[in-house]
Amino acid sequence: MLVYTVRRLLAAIPVMLLASIFVFMMVDISGDPVSELIFVAEATGEPLSPEAIAEVKQRLYHDRSSLERSWVWLTGWGDTNDDIGLLQGKFGPSTRGAAFDIQSDLGDRVMTTVRLVGFATILGIVLGVITGVISAIRQYSKTDHAITFVGFLALAMPVFWFGAIIKDVGVRINDLIGFRVFYTIGERSSTGAEQSTWEVFTDIFGHMILPTITLALLGYAVFQRFQRASMLEVLNSDYVRLARAKGLRNRVVMRRHALRTALVPVLTLITLSIAGAIDGAVLTETVFQWNGLGRYFVDALGRADTFAVMGFLMLSGSLVIIANLIADLLYAVLDPRIRYD
Repeated sequence: MLVYTVRRLLAAIPVMLLASIFVFMMVDISGDPVSELIFVAEATGEPLSPEAIAEVKQRLYHDRSSLERSWVWLTGWGDTNDDIGLLQGKFGPSTRGAAFDIQSDLGDRVMTTVRLVGFATILGIVLGVITGVISAIRQYSKTDHAITFVGFLALAMPVFWFGAIIKDVGVRINDLIGFRVFYTIGERSSTGAEQSTWEVFTDIFGHMILPTITLALLGYAVFQRFQRASMLEVLNSDYVRLARAKGLRNRVVMRRHALRTALVPVLTLITLSIAGAIDGAVLTETVFQWNGLGRYFVDALGRADTFAVMGFLMLSGSLVIIANLIADLLYAVLDPRIRYD
């Protein structure tokens, strides 16, 4: 399995590099950060001089063609300011100024988003699998119809709309009970320097409740529908009928035979759920004003900050690849017929 893991990681490197060039070209032609800076300067009544514009173009490498800019961004080779080159671990300069470091800002925000996406994905998987199994066991019952209705409702609700609704509900509950239980703004109330360990934990947990529920809604409905279909297929298989004919208790049949096999196809959705959760975090973090990767992406996109946008896309793409690899390795855990030799 170790050899398989290393091989998969090595194979992902050229794929990421080739994809990064294509994505960079798309991002680069979608907006001009120099024009954006000129517009902002003129709007504030402090227009840039021709010399300042030339300096900005040189610093952001916009005095070169798009193809040359993509090559410099990827390799860092050529006439550079020693601040660019993905292969050298440098994402490039930002429109925020020469003192702004994209790598450092991404590093400060990544754990915030990973925490949110991780808990939301786990919550969505757990709820989706449990309700999917119950729905399959009680097929066409009132419980099945109710779970199906909730699942389709969850699929139909936009994340930003549901986030705004649940945020308003949290405020109303706080007003009703007379003290704050749900936090609706930010990921922390303070730095925690003057708080005990328990106070820090409750503070972080209180801020996570509403955003996690909002983001978990994305994966829950998909997992629930997929788990139901997979479980129904397994329950109608010959080996499950044989296990019941042998006199095994229904609980044993469900846990050891049906559920374990039905979970294997569901693992395919883990990668998609991670990617969907990262995309959903863009809206969720904006609604709840979290300083994570999602809000970072929105801000960078609004400034047409090409290198900052690419930093987010490369980091999120790496997280999806890792999640895909973990899902593949879990296949061998759930299905003994699968071996990675």
